[in-house]
Amino acid sequence: MATLYTQQDKNVRRTWFLMAIFLVLVVAIGWFISWYYGSPIFIFAAIFIALAMNIASYWYSDKISLSLAKAMPAKREDDPQLFQVVENLCITAGLPMPKLYIIPDMAPNAFATGRDKNHAAVAVTQGLLDMMDKNELSGVLAHELSHIGNRDILLSTTVVVLVGFISIIAYVFTRSMWFGVGGDRRGNSRNSGGQLGAILAIIGIIFVILSPIVAQLIQLAISRKREFLADADGALLTRYPEGLASALEKIQSYSQPMGTANNATAHLYISNPFGAKAGQGIAKLFMTHPPTSERIAILRGME
Repeated sequence: MATLYTQQDKNVRRTWFLMAIFLVLVVAIGWFISWYYGSPIFIFAAIFIALAMNIASYWYSDKISLSLAKAMPAKREDDPQLFQVVENLCITAGLPMPKLYIIPDMAPNAFATGRDKNHAAVAVTQGLLDMMDKNELSGVLAHELSHIGNRDILLSTTVVVLVGFISIIAYVFTRSMWFGVGGDRRGNSRNSGGQLGAILAIIGIIFVILSPIVAQLIQLAISRKREFLADADGALLTRYPEGLASALEKIQSYSQPMGTANNATAHLYISNPFGAKAGQGIAKLFMTHPPTSERIAILRGME
């Protein structure tokens, strides 16, 4: 039977395995583009642009996310239980107190944001505060604090950089092919009778064109694994997995989407802001969150 500790370790291993696959994908694309053009200049340009965009988004991610959610600073006099629960959990977890925000939305949900534990914020919807009892609220907040403690914001930013890099390289490469750039390499392969080179070029072209889709799938897979990990860590923090499991059940029962749901920030929330109904089969590959029913089953299977 799985325990809190074994579930946590398993999710950490799976996440870094996916990150390793991601890095192999980046290296493979970089090698092929260098070979195809005979020069690394396009790769360096793409890396620079991707890093510049994503470093900027990293530093301002909390402000952007909170603004998109229309979150307002929470006040202790209005929500004393929220402050009490977060303060107690922060003491237990050894984390600084994050800034707290309220999202004026009746759909129960929450997210954490910020570049590190010293510049973190947790936002909860009014619906979450109204619907949850203290144990359930503690479970949700422990989940969000686990994202902060696990540096998930840093990890997600790294993944965004890699996705951006791959997407830009694929775009530049396909556009250059459309305008006939890079033909010398293909011509040299044909003139030298190198069938292997020609086959490699065809496979590489297909691989690069499809790489943004593969990268997006890996990004979504990492996002889902981090949710499982935050569930395990949150349950470990409260020592009461049933609190989070019960909270997720209530969140799942509320099928209406959030009024401020946004594709750019959907992965931040504890549950899909477009509706908690989970997809089945192959649809799970394109979800930002694992099915809520699976998360509940895992939590209730923990000791």
